[in-house]
Amino acid sequence: MIRAALAWAVPGAMLTALSACGGRYAPVSDTPIRLGQAYSVRGTTYVPAADPTYDMLGYASWYGSESGKRTANGERFRARAITGAHTTLPLPSYVEVTSLTTGRTILLRVNDRGPFARGRIIDLSRGAATLLGIAAQGQAAVRVRVVEPPERDRERLRAGKPAAARPDASPATIANLRAQLDAGRRALGLRD
Repeated sequence: MIRAALAWAVPGAMLTALSACGGRYAPVSDTPIRLGQAYSVRGTTYVPAADPTYDMLGYASWYGSESGKRTANGERFRARAITGAHTTLPLPSYVEVTSLTTGRTILLRVNDRGPFARGRIIDLSRGAATLLGIAAQGQAAVRVRVVEPPERDRERLRAGKPAAARPDASPATIANLRAQLDAGRRALGLRD
């Protein structure tokens, strides 16, 4: 079972000790994959888990002023890299993000935890938000789904560069996804 094989946590004290070695950040790597223990932020509990079928509609926000700080994965945050933060997916994970505003689709590497704001399903680096064409907005409607990209795309993303271009979503697909998102929000009694 994937969850059992991937579920492990490095104690916080050990992470701190490892990160303090020489004041340098660890090289970007896809191993080990980290899930970690359940954690709570502002009264909400998050339970990290592997979910290869993750496919969600919601809202993305972006962040960029944290450049140089450490991500939850222990890597140095680079605002121009094509990365993101998710509350529960394994670190790292690869997801395909489609903007329901621009129709652009990108591949990004999840290496941090967040967002911790209601209604948001992913935080994007400034580089990812720029590629999606949503950097001028504070938040935007998106589709996020877990993918297993080829090693060449993984290498590029680990280096902070964009993966190979993905086709934009068609207007019909965007309209369908937008209708699904709106119907879900109405069912929950949420307004735009």
